Parts: sequence; C-alpha cells; structure tokens
Amino acid sequence: MDATLGPFEPRLVRQRKRRARATFRDAAFLHERVVADLADRLEAIPRPFERVLALGGGGLFSEEVRRRPELSARIGAILETDLDLIDPEHLPFAPDSFSLIVSPLALHWINDIAGALIQLRLAMKPDGLLLASLFGGETLNELRLSLIEAESEITGGAGPRVSPFAGLQDIAGLLQRAGYALPAADRDVVTVHYGEPMRLLADLRGMGETSALRERNPRALSRRILARAFEIYRARFSDGERVRATFEILTATGWSPHESQQKPLKPGSAKTRLADALKTKEQSAGEKPGG
Repeated sequence: MDATLGPFEPRLVRQRKRRARATFRDAAFLHERVVADLADRLEAIPRPFERVLALGGGGLFSEEVRRRPELSARIGAILETDLDLIDPEHLPFAPDSFSLIVSPLALHWINDIAGALIQLRLAMKPDGLLLASLFGGETLNELRLSLIEAESEITGGAGPRVSPFAGLQDIAGLLQRAGYALPAADRDVVTVHYGEPMRLLADLRGMGETSALRERNPRALSRRILARAFEIYRARFSDGERVRATFEILTATGWSPHESQQKPLKPGSAKTRLADALKTKEQSAGEKPGG
C-alpha cells in the first residue's frame, strides 16, 4: 500500500503526539493496561531478550519491566521511541537489531501497517518476537455514531470525524502477509465510563489519540453539532448516570522466522487418527450418533 494514499496524515499524527506529551501520563490508563498485558505475556516466555525496541507507550514499558524483577533480569537494553519522534511509514532501524519488539497502542496510526510489520520483522534477529497492541474496529463506536447522527440531522450530511481501525482478522492476515512465523492475534474489549462525553474527548486529546485523518471534513465541528452529539450520546449510550466508551484492543504476536521453530504439519501427515486418540468411533460428517 502507498502510505501517501492512506487515511492518516503523518504530520498530524506527530503533531497530536507532540501536543500530548505534557498530558500523556494523566490520560494513559489504557496504555498502562496494555503495557501490563504485554509484560504478562513476556513473563510466560522463559527466555532472555538482549536488545528490545519499545515503539510507543511514552516510556511506560521500561517502567513496567523495572517493577518485575524476574522479567527485568531477562530483558537487556531497551530503546524507547514514539510516533512523534520518527516517521512511522519509514522506520529507521537496521536489520537484525532487536530480539524483541513491543508496540503498545501505536501501529493503528500507520497507513501501511503491512509495510510497517515487514520493516519490524526485518529489524529483528532470527527467532525474535513481536508483541504489538493496537486499537480495533469497535473502538469509539458510540462517539462515531453520535457524531454522524448529529451532523446529519443539523447539516443534512456527515463526514468522517473518528479514525478508522482494523479488525481482528485484518491483523491476523497482515501478520501472515508480512512473513511472521507462528502468527496470532487476539482481542480485549474495554468499556470505560464517564460522567460526561466531554471527559472522553479530553482523555483522547491527553493520550494523543484524536483524529488525524487526511481527508478531513471541510466543515468545522461546531458547538451546535457537538452539543447535539452529546445529547444523542447520553440518550443512547448511558449506563445510569454515566456514559460508556468502548475500546477494542487487538494484540498481534509473531516471530521472526528461524529454522528451529515449530512447523505446521502438512495435511495428511498425522501419525495417529484423532478418533483413535479419543477412543471413539470415527463418523462421517453426515452420520448421526446412534443411527
């Protein structure tokens, strides 16, 4: 994919991230959750990682590792960088540089995710590990729908206001296309409650997660549209006195290929039938039990 044709404007992405530097720690509860989850996954992998890249997270990954002595003993030098410091479409890392790459909530801002995954794989040593979390397609559905309905009602049409996000199957397919061994992807849906929708917008600005779309709506988001969107939000997405906001977090796992890794069996190469292993009678797909 040509990054210049993607949905995001890289200049705006960097601008949003730079503006959020001063407020990031006050609004980084989702990033903290993701970093803790990535650390949990690493604790279950009993091997050392001599050189590590943390792409995104604002320094939270190093802090989380230091809080875990057993994990810290297996983690070597950590290079931390964020999307306000580098061009996410052209990652500046030499081949075979890292044994582990973690990316907490950063890759969803990259136009060419497949290209970025390839660049990250090439930056890893053979048998290196990638753990990357990013926002998925259900993220901010409530805000997206409220803004669309309010703008359509007031102006007769609506343009994009909330960034698009990839789905779980998209990420799993991209890992395969990018050449990772043993690719896997899973999801976690987090519901956050706010007293007012405006607090959600404040957190998004604080995290540097406000929209950076290339094709922006030519009309400014007026106070009237925003007020009506908040009315719709409260009416449709309220749990009692609070409103809810959905964040879908996808986590991608893949290894840089190496000859020592487990290979999938070829079809028909199994030595033992499943029916024999389970001590049951093998049935055809159309045969009913007891028939």
